[in-house]
Amino acid sequence: MIKDIPHLGNYIKISENEANIYERVGLKYPWQLTEYYASLIDPDDMSCPIRLQSIPDIRELETTFGEDDPLTEDENSPVPGVIRVYPDRIAVIVTNKCPVYCRHCLRKRFTRDRSDDLKGQRLETVLSYIRKDRAIRDVLLTGGDPLMLSDNELDGIIGGIRSIPHVEIIRVGTRALCTWPERVTDEFAKMLASYHPVWVSTQFNHPREITQEAENAVDRLLKQGIPVNNQSVLLREINDSVDTMLKLNRKLVSIRVRPYYLYQAQTLAGTKHFVTTVEKGLEIIKGLRGWTTGFAVPQYVLDTPCGKIPLNPNYLTGRDGDFVEMLNYRGEHWREYNPLP
Repeated sequence: MIKDIPHLGNYIKISENEANIYERVGLKYPWQLTEYYASLIDPDDMSCPIRLQSIPDIRELETTFGEDDPLTEDENSPVPGVIRVYPDRIAVIVTNKCPVYCRHCLRKRFTRDRSDDLKGQRLETVLSYIRKDRAIRDVLLTGGDPLMLSDNELDGIIGGIRSIPHVEIIRVGTRALCTWPERVTDEFAKMLASYHPVWVSTQFNHPREITQEAENAVDRLLKQGIPVNNQSVLLREINDSVDTMLKLNRKLVSIRVRPYYLYQAQTLAGTKHFVTTVEKGLEIIKGLRGWTTGFAVPQYVLDTPCGKIPLNPNYLTGRDGDFVEMLNYRGEHWREYNPLP
């Protein structure tokens, strides 16, 4: 992991002013990235999408925008380490550490937190909570990034959850496939597969992140029967165009990763420079629909304290008697016979 300016200087050019910025921002929002992810940065391009996602920016110190916890996750935590919004599923915080501290991360506040990883009494409290509530059928392991823990540690956590009869599905949310693909070993994939049904959710935000190393990591999971879904975040100046999103989702499908969600960036403190309008997101989804494979078009969503809200372009234009009127992906009109009861 790269945690200091001299080490980072092996990958990008750093002026004295930039070094000062990294130090200032780092006091509020610590930074860290893997050597692998740093190697993807174009050192001559200040607008490189890898750089923008991983290198501190002075704009993160903007104080007039957003909150530390816009989804009120801390308030929706019935026991330490659990976030609950839905009746039948929970998110479990496994760790607050990540291979890369993404500058747009919803949980930027975690980089300042030094809470324990999920083990010992903290783990037993979570397992006890799940055991007592038979409505919980789906458990998501998240963080931070669960893959910051060792295989043995994850084995213990997942094994404890799988031993609870009413838990049907276990999911692991990790960006390691994108930021630290060598972490996804054959041994890890086999361990994970021993607890089927298991699903993995990851986050690729730009086509440049889909490398041979990333594809190999995905392949190790798929060979063990573990489906992989992608959850991109819509980020200004990184992927907020139809062309970039089209390339990203086509490349994802080519490595057998399903483009599942496109998240609207939150009104999160320190991230104003990443946030687009919802109208921009709808424009992108409309620009994908019909121009690529149907399952290569993610569901555009806004996450809220009361759950995810789907955001979709409106193709229905009205009704004329027994006909409904709509537009196709080209903007052409269609009338469908659909009589009223």
